[in-house]
Amino acid sequence: MFVTQLKAFFTVARVGSVTRAAKQLRLSQPAVTAQIKALEAHYGVELFHRQGGRLRLSDEGVRLLPAVDQLLQDEIKVEFALREAGDSYRGSLRVGATAPYYVLGLLRQYRERYPLVEIGMSAGNSQQMIDALLESRVDVATSSHLENDRRLHRIVLGDDPLVLALHRSHPLATRPVLSWHDLTGCDLLLREQGSITRRLTEQVLDDHGITPVHVIEIASREAIREAILRQMGVSVFARHETGNHPDVVVRPFAEKTPHVIEYLYCLAERRASRLIKAFIGLAEAGLDPEHG
Repeated sequence: MFVTQLKAFFTVARVGSVTRAAKQLRLSQPAVTAQIKALEAHYGVELFHRQGGRLRLSDEGVRLLPAVDQLLQDEIKVEFALREAGDSYRGSLRVGATAPYYVLGLLRQYRERYPLVEIGMSAGNSQQMIDALLESRVDVATSSHLENDRRLHRIVLGDDPLVLALHRSHPLATRPVLSWHDLTGCDLLLREQGSITRRLTEQVLDDHGITPVHVIEIASREAIREAILRQMGVSVFARHETGNHPDVVVRPFAEKTPHVIEYLYCLAERRASRLIKAFIGLAEAGLDPEHG
């Protein structure tokens, strides 16, 4: 319970929000708040100043933070060592993915080859997955961000051009190839900030001086596809991520278009870990991420 309370305190202090901390810890907001209050009450300290619904670290919280950080890092190292111990290919592998399309086939191959390894997969945008890896919340992660951090080892999983996904009844769907300027009269569905696809899309629109009629921000690819099916607008995807639905058509752009490169990352210091090494080895062997 003590370590759980410290995790709640540290995560809230790091992300600056109970809501975001609860999501990361996979707990309810009241549970996170209760853990912090229990820690404060037990030791008679105030770790946060609470002002109008906002939290600000107290002086005691600031002084405590480095020690808690070190304690949680030590816990992670011990937990990882235990997962590595024992039988050669038994334990667990935690995978972070920006989208399932690059890794599901790879996960299937890994599962078939190492059936005693438990696999867990979490999802988020590119930056969230890199953060999760650096914080040791996942063992390997996919991301469209090119990271030159020396703490990370990477390989390329995929390389796909941007395309437009739209409902089959949309007026543009009758044309085999589109121009970026065709988006001028469209309602455009965009991912949240932090998405590489959004950043590249906005960059191209700005370069061409294109302004869509409306822009709607939606936080996941799956939700965007549902919005397309409801004819709420069109959206730019990496070609490999569009999925296959009879009512969604995909059209390439005539102009030179950016590509989204998907990378697979692990911590460099854990690259030789047998479960991680085996996963990266399958990817390096050139297995098709979609078809295995």
